[in-house]
Parts: sequence; C-alpha cells; structure tokens
Amino acid sequence: MTTLIRIRFKNIAYSPKVLKQKRIESIDLLRGIVMIIMALDHVRDYFHYDAFLYEPTDLARTSVFLFFTRFITHYCAPVFVFLAGISAYMYGVDKSKGQLAYYLFTRGSWLVFAELFIISLAWSFNPSYPMFNLQVIWATGISMIVLSALIYIRKRYILVMAVLIIAGHNFLDNVHVPGTGITSFLWSFLHEPGGFVVGQYNFFVRYPVLPWIGIIALGYCFGSLYNPSYDHNKRRKTLLGIGLTAIVLFLFMRSFNIYGDSSHWVRQNNYIFSILSLLNVTKYPPSFLYILITLGPAMIFLSLIEKPLNTISEKITVFGRVPFFYYVIHLYVIHLFAIIGAIISGYNWKDMILATRVNSVTALRGYGFNLLTVYAVWIALILLLYPFCKWFDSYKRKHKLNKPWLTYL
Repeated sequence: MTTLIRIRFKNIAYSPKVLKQKRIESIDLLRGIVMIIMALDHVRDYFHYDAFLYEPTDLARTSVFLFFTRFITHYCAPVFVFLAGISAYMYGVDKSKGQLAYYLFTRGSWLVFAELFIISLAWSFNPSYPMFNLQVIWATGISMIVLSALIYIRKRYILVMAVLIIAGHNFLDNVHVPGTGITSFLWSFLHEPGGFVVGQYNFFVRYPVLPWIGIIALGYCFGSLYNPSYDHNKRRKTLLGIGLTAIVLFLFMRSFNIYGDSSHWVRQNNYIFSILSLLNVTKYPPSFLYILITLGPAMIFLSLIEKPLNTISEKITVFGRVPFFYYVIHLYVIHLFAIIGAIISGYNWKDMILATRVNSVTALRGYGFNLLTVYAVWIALILLLYPFCKWFDSYKRKHKLNKPWLTYL
C-alpha cells in the first residue's frame, strides 16, 4: 500500500501561487455525513437501555441491527480526522509555513481546551468537572499541534511517517505500563486507553493520540490531490485505487488474522455473525485494520461524489461546513433530551448530572428506550439543529474576512 501511495503522489505539481481555491464540496459533503452519523452513537449512549448493560459489538448479546448501528459510526472519527488533515493542507496553500504552523498550533490548543472545559461539561452537566473524557476533539487537537511541526518536513517524508504509524502501531499492542503514575498516563496518552484519578477528578483517555497523528498526517498529504492544477479525473482514479487497495488488504489480512488488530475474528454459529466478527475491529486505539476498513470506503466515496450537489446533499454540506459548532451544541441538546427522557421514565433529573460516563451510573440502571426510539430521537435532533447550523454557516461566510476567529469554530 505504501508503494502505491508513493506512485500516485509522485507526479503531483506543487504550485502555491495557483492553489487558492474555494471550498471543496465533496469534502464538506463527506464531513457532513459523518457528523450526522456520529450523533446516532451519542444518542444511543444516552437513550438505549442496552447501552447500560453491554457493548453493541458484544457478539454474545447484540443483534445485527444494533451491531451495525454502532459499526456505521466507526467511520466518523477517522474520516473526520483524515479530512481535518486535508483541510489543513488547503488552508495553507496561500499562506507561509509559519502562518500555517501558527494556525494549526493555536487551533489544536483551542480544541484541547474545548474538550476539557466545554465538551466535558456537555457530557456531564456537572460544573464541578469530576470527569474529563479525552476523546476525538482532544485527539484532533493534539494531532494538529504535532502537524504544526511536521509541515516543515518534505511531504514524502510525512507520508512515509504517516503510513508507518498507521500500519505499525499495532506492534505496540502487547506493551503495557501498569499503574496510575505519570508513566502509565503518558503511555495511555500515546497508545493504550486508560482511566486515571487525580484528586477528585477522573480522566478517561479514550483516544490515545499516536494513530490519530498518523491519520491527520495522511490527510495532509492527500490534500495535495486537491491542487487545482491536478487533473480531477486522475484524483478520482487515485482515490478509487487507494480505497480499493485498502479494502482488499483489509479482507486479506483480516481473513487470515495475520496482523493489524489485537482482537481476532472467530467463526460464529451462523454466517451473518461470522461476518460481524470479521468486521468487529478495534477502535480504541484504532487498529490498522480499523483504519483500512474506514478510510478505504471514505476514499472511494470521495472519488465518486465530485459532482454538483442536489437538494439533499446541499443540506448535508451545511453540517460539514460547521463541524465544531455542530459537535458542541449537539452534545448539549442530547444531554438535555436525556434529562427529559429520565423525568418521563420516572427518574430524578439529578441522576443525569454525571460524575462518570452515563452508562456507568448506578442510579440509572433500568433507564432507557428501545432502538426505534433512539433513531427517532436522532432524526429529531438533526432536524432541530439544521436551522442553527445553517444560520452559523451563513454567518461565517459573511464575516470570515473581518472575523478571523471564526476559522476556529
């Protein structure tokens, strides 16, 4: 796969003077799709009764519909971070390396701050901040900070480094640093999820940053394909070829449990659940096979959607143009809906003021709704948020020149 990527990229012409361009609608559309899908998993966390009992990927207890309700959301984080890398490249095409590095460093720092103090509050509704859940915004922020230094390296070396991290980090799966000290935390920060208690505060490292750095760096390199001087038909063929290669490589390596995921697939009692086992790859941290089966289809999708938007896709791109704004407000609205759901179900609203993850709260045992209700709440959420996102998108477009801070939202 590394060789194929190198071949595809070697003839790209880099011409900073001609790189100034408008937003790429296909990127906004794909980002909008994954942002909408992402909300489904968060609604499930707060509303589905089985979320308090077992993981939706537990093949001993899940259903096919529930499994795919979870599996489809696997695409969200890697695609979001990959597209963040492409967007970083495109942001810097008419700027100096110093300007791009400054933007990436400051925006990354802002995202880390937002994860800790804005998004953590959305998850808990607890102003005493007993819980810090370090997830995708955190990982994206750290990855941007690292990328702010990497951009000074030649792109070919960034590409090689990205592929090595993505393909090689699973060699670290058997490395463990037990305990709760600083060394253990640093290892969780890099590669192994963990929970830590510091005084009265709980830190959950859900997104170790090492593989996400590889993904954003890969996206940054792929941003070169969107150089206006690069033929769009060649771009489509490149994305299609690499995407298909990723899927074939996934199927080959996964079928024989060769490498790339610490959790091997096992033949199940029936054909359908055997397929589920094959697809049941590791997200925390994202394994090599997880990245192949999520970014591969995403690249194919990008290669196929470079066409004028229709009425529906235009609406979806609205979410893709204001992803951070949408991400923050959708969490607050979901949590508010969950409080209403708890009251309707006979629970105290205070039970939804959290000191840990919602599905770990003992007082909420027995709370929840069926999967059909989860989907209904999800659809209602998207319809409710659309006009707010459309307003903010319009506001950003009108004021992006005189209010540069809007690029951080």
